[in-house]
Amino acid sequence: MLPVSVHDRSELAALLQRDPALHAYELGDLDDFFWPWTVWYRHRDSVALLYHGNGQSTLLAFERPEDVGTLRELLDGLRPLLPRRFHALVTEGAEDVLGTGPGVEPHGLHLRMALADRARVLAAAPAGEPLTRADLPDLLALYGVAYPDNWFDSRMLDTGQYVGLRDEGGLVAAAGVHVWSPDYRIAVLGNVAAHPRVRGRGLGRAVVATLCARLLDTVDHIALNVKASNSAAVGLYTSLGFDTVGRFHELTVG
Repeated sequence: MLPVSVHDRSELAALLQRDPALHAYELGDLDDFFWPWTVWYRHRDSVALLYHGNGQSTLLAFERPEDVGTLRELLDGLRPLLPRRFHALVTEGAEDVLGTGPGVEPHGLHLRMALADRARVLAAAPAGEPLTRADLPDLLALYGVAYPDNWFDSRMLDTGQYVGLRDEGGLVAAAGVHVWSPDYRIAVLGNVAAHPRVRGRGLGRAVVATLCARLLDTVDHIALNVKASNSAAVGLYTSLGFDTVGRFHELTVG
């Protein structure tokens, strides 16, 4: 059975807001900023999003562990409708539906974390100032050294939700967002990086704390993705009050 194509934002919002932290990316993609590049499908209460922005197709399919069976049915029905090559983020236990073997390149198990203890992040020592389009060259230079394989959409600088810290005249730490939606009261942190020469000084932690404090003026939920094997990053976010709310596999198919 093929999944149902959905075009009604209010219908999608009702489904996704059952678990806003788990579905943070999808909720943000309901905004006008992302909506034109989205295609949505559902089976029962499970939702899959195919995002075509930023020059590639990305499938997002998240579900609670107890509902993975429904998600598997959704993905199985969706397979004939997917592009020949796409990137995918899929809840643990459903990733194999997209295939295994030479045509699938795994990128590891990841965690979805969400801010559970605001007091902890607000108590952390903040540092940094908001970044603008004028800071784009310096930001790209930092990512080139500190985070060369990151996914960065420069349009997100226009949200005003990027924070950076300079040292000796250069940008040495930054934190930003992949999603910021005051309408759906959700944000997803991303593009957090510290220059190798300043690592160990807590600057990454400081800019994340500053950004979270800014975001809490406009959102109720802050989430992020982190590779499960990156124990240093997981520890940093845990110390700031984030808890794991989901586990998913990242892979390239085709």
